[in-house]
Amino acid sequence: MIICTDENGKDNMESLDEQDGKEESNHSVLHRKSSLPLTPEDEPFDVYRSPPEIKYGLLIPPNHSPLKLLVVCAHPDPVSEALSKAADKLGYDVTTCHSYEEALEEFLSKLHDLIVIDARYTSKALDYDTLCRSIRNTRGSQHTAAVALVKRSVFDKDDVTIMSLLDAGFNRCIAETTNIVHFVNELIQIRHGDIRPLAQTAVNQSLYIALEKCSDIVLITDDSYRLQYVNRSSERFLGYRYDELLGKSIHEQFIADPLQVTSMTSSLMRAREWQGSLLVRKKSQDTVSCNCKGIPIICAGRVPTHFVLILDVHGITELTPTSYSLDKPRGSVQSNRRTSMDVRSVSSDYFRRTSLAKLSALPLEAPITKVISLLSQAQEQTNPNVVSIIDKVIEILNNTELYSPHLKDDLRLKCDEPVTSDLITALLMQQPQIQLAPSSRRSSNDSTAVRNVSRGISKVPAQIKDLLDTSLTWEFDIFRLEELTNKKPLIHLGMNLFLHFDVPATLNCDEKTLQNWLTVIEMNYHVDNFYHNSTHAADVMQATAGFLEKDRLKAIMDPLDEASSLIAACSHDVDHPGKSSAFLSNCDNPLAILYNDVTVLENHHAALTFKLTLGDDRINIFKHLDRETYKVARHNVIDMILATEMTKHFEHLAKFVNVFCQKTSRVDGESSDYIPITLPDNITLVKRMMIKCADVSNPTRPLRLCVEWARRIAEEYFAQTDEEKSKGLPVVMPMFDRITCSIPKSQIGFVDYIVHDMFEAWDAFIDMPELVTYMRQNYIRWKEFDEEGHNTSSDIRKLQNTILMAPAIIPKSSIKRND
Repeated sequence: MIICTDENGKDNMESLDEQDGKEESNHSVLHRKSSLPLTPEDEPFDVYRSPPEIKYGLLIPPNHSPLKLLVVCAHPDPVSEALSKAADKLGYDVTTCHSYEEALEEFLSKLHDLIVIDARYTSKALDYDTLCRSIRNTRGSQHTAAVALVKRSVFDKDDVTIMSLLDAGFNRCIAETTNIVHFVNELIQIRHGDIRPLAQTAVNQSLYIALEKCSDIVLITDDSYRLQYVNRSSERFLGYRYDELLGKSIHEQFIADPLQVTSMTSSLMRAREWQGSLLVRKKSQDTVSCNCKGIPIICAGRVPTHFVLILDVHGITELTPTSYSLDKPRGSVQSNRRTSMDVRSVSSDYFRRTSLAKLSALPLEAPITKVISLLSQAQEQTNPNVVSIIDKVIEILNNTELYSPHLKDDLRLKCDEPVTSDLITALLMQQPQIQLAPSSRRSSNDSTAVRNVSRGISKVPAQIKDLLDTSLTWEFDIFRLEELTNKKPLIHLGMNLFLHFDVPATLNCDEKTLQNWLTVIEMNYHVDNFYHNSTHAADVMQATAGFLEKDRLKAIMDPLDEASSLIAACSHDVDHPGKSSAFLSNCDNPLAILYNDVTVLENHHAALTFKLTLGDDRINIFKHLDRETYKVARHNVIDMILATEMTKHFEHLAKFVNVFCQKTSRVDGESSDYIPITLPDNITLVKRMMIKCADVSNPTRPLRLCVEWARRIAEEYFAQTDEEKSKGLPVVMPMFDRITCSIPKSQIGFVDYIVHDMFEAWDAFIDMPELVTYMRQNYIRWKEFDEEGHNTSSDIRKLQNTILMAPAIIPKSSIKRND
């Protein structure tokens, strides 16, 4: 425990509650609305305190009243007299000196808050330049404000006089005058612009002393993890000197595996504290494991500017080569397997374990947690039993239900906000699960059917065409397209994207058939749904197209993959009733009975897609494909639509993270991926993650679009809750009551528990940083809306009509269109 006091022994660390408890007579300015600053002794520090300051307290400067002023003037005149009178008027304790020796002795005895030195003339008795330098060489003088009184003509000349005064140690210069009011104003500005910041800086020195004496390792970095401060414990335990650490990145200096910082960054950049374990490399190259706590600090703006990392030295564990798997060859000493260093896997082992450990910390339990437990046992074994344990691990890994999560018996999803718990629980834990067996991937080039493509689509209006020219940008305004097309955006955007990706040639069908298909699919979306309508389908299709344009996906997707992905995005919510699968099951809806309460809506969307497509030759976009190619396309579409079921979210995410979220290593100077990405099963994982990200991409869009989507989904949930209450059905999401629900809280929880980790992984795979950038910016704005009390749907509407009414900025697309 650390306590900071002033020179009188008074506790200098005040909490907000303590200040609120003081009598109003002593803090009459507590609720003052003026933006004018007060003196250090009168300023109510809790008026403008940020949440971190409220939580951790604020160190206040000592009460210096009155302020001590030293005026040094070799020859008294009306100017110096006016200055002294102005100081007396402000209640300062004024001391006047006329020589170098007298001024220096007076300052050393009283250590004044402010010194004003007459720099208009130089005399034998007073050399202002030497006096200022002498004062600055004394202990503690760096916290005193020094001001030079100069001739008015100095400010009219373009010379180096002022610069030389500042170099001598003066904080600022003021011009001579005999006007007392002018000097009063100057002194007030100096008090708030120089004296108060210097006083606060002086008091903060006690915090640095406390940190230096702290036994734990304390590191302060900027937002890119470059070290700004390290305490003495850091030098003692890590072995690095102070100058060896400052300005260096913790990644390159002493973090044993830089990928460990990934999970920490995801929390800190959202202004959330983080706790976990770090592998730290000492200067001696020994590796230790220690508990770390990361605290984000926001000094300016809305995002963290600094990170405080506290490493518990009492929990440091020395790692031996056996226990430190990053340095250990793959395989077992006792086994007959060849012991070799797999460079590619070594660079990614820890990240995979960290990601899966994060998943296992959730209130879900899957066989993968058993794998982690067995691997931990294997690391501790030094006998032939290791071989049998690893064999058991392989057996579990071959289990097809490896990533299928189940709710733990002794745990429930624990969220800070009830609305978040309500939402996440309803999305993830409603239904039993089914498995779609993977099938072999077959290129569309295998089809031997003759392509017969015609281009007879009627022209679209100029406004729609101009808007569709930006259809591959992430800032695409889908609501503007909804407005221009009278709520029929899917057919226009769909044709635009189908032609861009040359889908007619891939499917060997004419454009009229594609247009007919889009028309029928859009007709089967419910226009009266708030959220799950054709605009949502068009938005998911647009996001999917944006992903397909990335080089990483272009390299692995063949034309049939691209066409299947766009078709699945188009129809993934067709005939959605605007109610959840749980609602349909609770009211014995025919669809729930048909699909046995298992993946009700997604099964219906997939089945209806093919029922509509195959039921009329005029819209059958698959009619010219050979049987084998059609089977591949059908499987792709069904698999992607079923992947949008939220109860399987963590299953799909865990598979994707385990396979793809690894660093690319260098082997013999060449970049090489650790996993064979072009394997059919791996491409299936990519397509599932792609449509999942497209389906919930709303929080990663520009703020105006993000807020509108949030309002729409909330309205749909509110309507379901209203109907459940009116019909006496079980209420799936009780917190989604239109009167009491906080929309910002629901969005914050949705990002925290669903969106954030998935998009971090997806961005790492396809390199699309705007996703994470928009997500973080929107997250901050939702927190601001919550703090400002903008909670209900009507509140969000008011925001949209005021600060959010400006249209999203859509940059000119730099993508060359082939259509």
